[in-house]
This record gives sequence, C-alpha cells and structure tokens, in this order.
Amino acid sequence: MLKVNGIDVFYGNIHALKGVSLEINEGEIVTLIGANGAGKSTLLKTLSGLLKPKSGSIEYLGSSISGKAPQSIVKSGISHVPEGRRVFANMSVEENLELGAYLRKDSKEIKKDIQSVYELFPRLEERRKQLSGTLSGGEQQMLAMGRAIMAKPKLLLLDEPSMGLAPLMVKTIFQIIEKINQDGTTILLVEQNANMALSVADRAYVIETGRVEISGTAAELQASEEIKKAYLGGL
Repeated sequence: MLKVNGIDVFYGNIHALKGVSLEINEGEIVTLIGANGAGKSTLLKTLSGLLKPKSGSIEYLGSSISGKAPQSIVKSGISHVPEGRRVFANMSVEENLELGAYLRKDSKEIKKDIQSVYELFPRLEERRKQLSGTLSGGEQQMLAMGRAIMAKPKLLLLDEPSMGLAPLMVKTIFQIIEKINQDGTTILLVEQNANMALSVADRAYVIETGRVEISGTAAELQASEEIKKAYLGGL
C-alpha cells in the first residue's frame, strides 16, 4: 500500500531523516517507536506532504506522492492526526468534524459519516455543540481522530495519540484504534508508549537519530532484550 524508499529529509541544515525505508501493507497497524527527536513525527509530516523529501521516493497505491501538496494527499486517501491534536478551539465539535470532510461533495454521506463518528466516540455526540477548546485532552484526541476519519482515509497516520492522557483514556483510545483498523483502515502509529503500541501493532520499526535501526513483527520486538531495555522499561 505504502512504500518509502531511502528518503532524506532536512530541517534547514539538520539532516532529520537519513535514508529511511519502510513498507505498510493494506489492513495492517504498523508502529514507529523511538526516542523524542528520533524523526518519527518528521516522517509522518513527510508522508502527509507537510515536508518534502530531498531524495528517495514515496509510493502510495502504486503512484508517487513525493512532494505532492497536502490536500492532494488527503484526497488520495491519507489522513494525518498531528501530535498535540490541533482541533479548532473556537469551533464546535460538529463544525470540526464537518471540516474533516471539506474535500468531499457527498453531503448526504457526510451526515451519515458524522453519525458513524458519534457511534465510535459517543462522548463527542454528547458535546456536539460544545466549543472544541473546552473539551478535555482525551475528548480533543477523539475529535482529532474523528475529524481525520471524516476524510474517509484508506491510511490513517496517528502521531502520539496517547500523549498527556490518563491511563484509562489511553486504554480507550487504543481500543478505538483497533476498531478503526478492524473497520478497514490501515494505520501507521507513532507512539511514545511502546508497550501499548506493540500490543496493537502487526509490525514495528524502531527509529534512532533519523535512521530505521530495527524492524520486525510486533511480537519479535516485544521479545527482544535490546528493545525491552531501551523502550519497554526493561520489562
């Protein structure tokens, strides 16, 4: 579904991604784990068109998307839930969801899909007219995910969905990630909580200082002593 071949990405003079290659197959949950500043968020921003690779290629469903504009990447079926949620604070929950569908023209289907988001996130329906800036962190994360789903993505990029959330809310968010995947959406998940990420993922890549250092099935990485020591709290 998605093939990243040897991409290099720079922030000014900083070489943020160094020859990164990875592959995501349809229907999978793939997770990227690594320390802060390793390049995980940079990779998601590059896949969604917010950053341009200096070299290498990105293929999605057999076509190149390297250097394409973000809106055309959304149109092709990739949605990005950024780190920090980034909901529109002065707009209601429902207005945020409607904005997620801004490239779509099928207004009847949009209404149906808003209802589907409310079924997935009942708490959002209770707060549909509430300003998004007044929601709790967990509710804002639900809204950011719901807004991304409104674009009807085939591939969902999730950047740190559990950041700053209470343990019970983290559990809820990960259950919803699994449900979204079971409903047919492929997921690339960036997550500091490596234990939770590996518990839901099919495969994983470990990024260190801009390079992919280790890859394998989630079970292989969970069993690796090296990974346990570095990312799983030595469990």
